[in-house]
Amino acid sequence: MRVEIHGAASSGSLRSLYSSLMQEPEWRGRVEVVKAPPQPETLSSSLPEALAITLAPGGVVAVLVGAVVSWARRQAVGDVVCKLSWPDGTSAEVSAPIARGLRGADEVRALVEDAVRQLERGSGAPDGE
Repeated sequence: MRVEIHGAASSGSLRSLYSSLMQEPEWRGRVEVVKAPPQPETLSSSLPEALAITLAPGGVVAVLVGAVVSWARRQAVGDVVCKLSWPDGTSAEVSAPIARGLRGADEVRALVEDAVRQLERGSGAPDGE
């Protein structure tokens, strides 16, 4: 699965999400930072473009979406949107402003379930990046 961040300070936000995931043992060794292609005037790029996450079968998509929603709720400011996508193009988005506005476990659960449903519609689930 590929995870991209769109919005202000997307590079810093992507690093923040990576750090958040790395604090959880189940994501260690499964998350890789994908670097942006080098600009024509440079030889290499150090800016992160996305995260590539290797998922195992069996409900891991819901766990990942839950982790992303939890991370998005902690983003103090900004219009950051996290896009999760399968190689076939199926995707779901988690908006930090919407996640921050959730009130209670039922609303959080509904957001996670909606994103998981969107991702499960694709044929890319859940045996790869």
